[in-house]
Amino acid sequence: MRLPDPERSRIVLVGASEYTDPELPDLPAVRRTVTDLAALFTDPDHGLVPEGNCTVLLDDGDLRTIGRQLRTATEAAEDLLLVYFTGHGLVGGLKHDLYLALPDSEYEAPEYGSLEYDKLRGTVLRSRATTKIIVLDCCFSGRAVSDTMSGGTGVGGDTINQLEVAGTYVLTSAQHDQVALSPPGEDHTAFSGRLIRLLREGVGGGPEFLTVDELYQRLTALMLAEGLPVPQNRATKNASLIALGVNRAYADTAAPVLRRRREEAELQATDGDWTGAARSLQAVLDEQTRVLGAEHEDTLHTRRSHAHCVGGAGDPTEAVRLLRPLADDHARLLGPEHAGTLDARQFLAVNLGETGHRVEAIDMLRILLADRSRLLGAEHEDTLRTRHMLARNLTLTGGREESAALLRQLIAERERLLGGTHPHTVRARTDLAALEGGGTRV
Repeated sequence: MRLPDPERSRIVLVGASEYTDPELPDLPAVRRTVTDLAALFTDPDHGLVPEGNCTVLLDDGDLRTIGRQLRTATEAAEDLLLVYFTGHGLVGGLKHDLYLALPDSEYEAPEYGSLEYDKLRGTVLRSRATTKIIVLDCCFSGRAVSDTMSGGTGVGGDTINQLEVAGTYVLTSAQHDQVALSPPGEDHTAFSGRLIRLLREGVGGGPEFLTVDELYQRLTALMLAEGLPVPQNRATKNASLIALGVNRAYADTAAPVLRRRREEAELQATDGDWTGAARSLQAVLDEQTRVLGAEHEDTLHTRRSHAHCVGGAGDPTEAVRLLRPLADDHARLLGPEHAGTLDARQFLAVNLGETGHRVEAIDMLRILLADRSRLLGAEHEDTLRTRHMLARNLTLTGGREESAALLRQLIAERERLLGGTHPHTVRARTDLAALEGGGTRV
C-alpha cells in the first residue's frame, strides 16, 4: 500500500446541493460534504494533493464546464485520478442508464441536463493515471423524498457491474435497489459523513495508511451497524491498494512499539555496543519522524539518545553537530527546565569536551550544575553526574584544585547515597586518586 504522488495526482469533486426541479429536493448536506472533502484531500499534513490539484465543482450545472474540467484533470493525472460525485442519482432511457443529477436536471428526463455516468466513465478510462478511483455518493433507484438522495424509478440488473472501469476502483454509497440517505440534522450525507470521520479520526489499531479497500471495509461495518445502506465496490488490478489518507490514529498504536525499540537500543549502549545502538536508534528515529513527527516528544528523546551514542561510538564531532540544534529544539518544545532539555545540554557538553572544546564544555556544565541543583536537588543522581563531568573537564584544563574539591564532595555524597562499592562511587574515587597522584585520568 502507498500514498499517491501529490504532484502527479488529480482530484475532482462534483456535488449538487440545490435543484430547480421540485421533484428533486435540495440536499444542503452536499455543500458541507464537498467542502469538507476538499479540505481533507488538500490538507498540508495529511492530504493527498496540493490545493491546485483538486477541482471543486459545486452546484455547477453547465455540462460543458464540467466536461472541460474533467478532461483537464484526467489528462494531467499520472498517478492517482479520483473523481467523487455526491448528489441525486437518476436513471433514465430504455436501458435504465445511470445519470448524476446536476442543479438543472429533470426528474422525468435526466438525459438532457445530467452528467451521464457512461460519459464520465469514458473520460476516466482515457486517463493515463496509474490508479483511477470513482466514488459515487448517490442512489440508483427509488423515489425522491425529502430525506433521500434518490431519483428515478428503478434500475434493472446489478448496477455495480455497469459501473466497472478497467484498472480502477469504483465505490458506491448504496446497492442498486437502495437509496443513499442524507439524514436530517447531520452535516454530511450518510456515506460521505462516515468516510470523512474515518479520514479525520483514523482507525484505532488499523494500518498506517487507509487504502480505499480498507475504507470500504470500515464503511460497510459502520453502515451495517447503523442500519444504513451498505456500500458496494468493484476493483481491478491493484487499485484497491492505493491509500486515500494517513491513518491519523496510527501514531497511538505505533508510539509504544517504537518506544520499546528505542529502549532496547539504549540497552545496547549500556552494554557497550555504541555503534550498534546508534544504528538501531537511527532506524527508530526515521520511523518516529515519519509517523509521529519531528517535534513529538518521543522523537526528540530518540534524537538525543542517538546523538549521544554517535559520540560514544567515537565521533564526538558529529554528535556535537546533532546536539547543538537539538538542545535548542528541546528548550523550545519541551521547556528549558524539562528533564530531556537538561539531558541534551549535558550530552552536548560531554561531546564538546571530547572534541577538545573543554572551556566551552566547562562553562555549559557550570550553568547546568546550578540548574540541576535548583530543579532536582544537590543529591539527585543527574546533578551528581553533572558535577562529575565538570570535575573531569576541569582536571584536563588545569583546574585541579577545584576538580579535587568537586570529586571529594561527590565521593562523600555517593558513598552515603549509593554505597562505597557502587560503580559510580568507585569511578569518582579512582578519578580523585589519579588527580592527587599527578595523573589526568578521564
